[in-house]
Amino acid sequence: MKTNYVLIDYENVHVKSLALLSGEHFRVRLFLGPNNKKLPVDLVLAVQELGESAQYIVLETAGSNALDFHIAYYLGVIAAADPSAFFHIISKDTGFDPLIRHLNANGILSSRSVSIEVMPCFTSVTANTSGSGGAAMERSQSGSAGGRSVEELIKLAVGDLIKRKSAKPRTPKTLLSTIHAKCGKEVPVPEINAVFEALVERGYVKVNGAKLSYSLPAI
Repeated sequence: MKTNYVLIDYENVHVKSLALLSGEHFRVRLFLGPNNKKLPVDLVLAVQELGESAQYIVLETAGSNALDFHIAYYLGVIAAADPSAFFHIISKDTGFDPLIRHLNANGILSSRSVSIEVMPCFTSVTANTSGSGGAAMERSQSGSAGGRSVEELIKLAVGDLIKRKSAKPRTPKTLLSTIHAKCGKEVPVPEINAVFEALVERGYVKVNGAKLSYSLPAI
């Protein structure tokens, strides 16, 4: 199973539980600012229970967007060592979204979720929605800007890919553009990212560096 790195912006999101991240395929990095000197006992114990799979990364000096830059740096370092992994940024900060789009377009699977519970690997199974981008999750109950849910957009994208037969997109960047064209340009980019990530999570699309292969369901 693909390794999932979960990078938590604790200055922005005070997570209370890591119970969903106990699987062997999860690696947790909890980013703390210099003012995060007191953590809930339950969270500290949860980190300890994860053993070597979880680490604290503490900033020594405060600064504008300092924690965000640290998260981006560590994501890059880890991605260089493990490019086939999936990266989850837990933060309400939409400033991460351009980075997420760039990473996905270059074959580095990633998403931003407003909480652990709405990460794509959980919501694609339990709620049929994705946590890529805070805007996508905030609309997950009411649907996309076009009035359609993320699940409906996924079905639309899958149907289009099946019809394309041998003419399917061969790179993540092209696939993202194809999904956007099919679902409608009015659909926000975070929701297009959510569709892309769901296709990968469900095994319909496989990313091999900058190349794609497909295992689509039968019609």
